[in-house]
Amino acid sequence: MEAKQSTAKYWVYFFVWLVILLVMMYDINGFTRKFFWLALPGVFTYFVKAMDLMDANTKA
Repeated sequence: MEAKQSTAKYWVYFFVWLVILLVMMYDINGFTRKFFWLALPGVFTYFVKAMDLMDANTKA
C-alpha cells in the first residue's frame, strides 16, 4: 500500500499561478492581458496535481 503524499505545496503553486493569471487578466493598461494564456498551463497543471488526479510515477 502506498502512502499518500501531501498536496499542500501543489495548492500553494496553484494559488500563486491563479493570482498571476488574475493580475494579467485585469491589467488596467491591457499590456499583459494578451499574454494571460501563458499562465494557463501552470494553473491547470497544479490544480490537477493538487486534486491528486495525476501521478508522475506512472507510465501512460
